[in-house]
Amino acid sequence: MARTKGDTKTFDLLTWEPPQPAKAFAPEKVRAATLRSTICRAIALALKECGQDRELIAAEIGEYLGESCPKNMLDAYASEAREDHTIPLVRFLGLVHATRDMRLLQILAQQFGWAVIPAKYLPAIEEAILADKIEELTQRKAMARKTWKGGA
Repeated sequence: MARTKGDTKTFDLLTWEPPQPAKAFAPEKVRAATLRSTICRAIALALKECGQDRELIAAEIGEYLGESCPKNMLDAYASEAREDHTIPLVRFLGLVHATRDMRLLQILAQQFGWAVIPAKYLPAIEEAILADKIEELTQRKAMARKTWKGGA
C-alpha cells in the first residue's frame, strides 16, 4: 500500500534498514596512525556528537566516579597532540556512562575481533551458537554411522 500524503503512520518498507546491533564509528572518522590517536579521535567525536556541553559531561563523569574530572582533562584526552594525557580506564568508563556512546567500547573490542552488543541480543546469539553445534554434531553422527555401518 502506497503511503498517502500526510500519512505519518504507514512505513515505507522499501526504505527500512535493520538497526546495527554493534554500533561503531565510521572508520574514516577515527582512522589514525596509532591506537592512542584513534582513541583520541573517538573520544573527540563522542564528545562532539553527544549533544552535551563538555562541562556537563565532566560533571557527570565526576559524579559517576565520585572524583573530580575537570573539563580541561576531557579536552586533553580528546587531543592527539596531548600525548602525556591518555585517558585512564576508569575515566573512560565514566565517559561511556556520561555520553551513553557504545561506540567507545566498540573501538576497543574491535582491536581483538570482538563486538559490543546490547544484552538483549544474547539469546539470539546463543541460539545461533546452538544451531551451529547441532549442525556439527549431526554431521559427526552421520560420519560415525557411515563408518560403523560399513559405509552402507
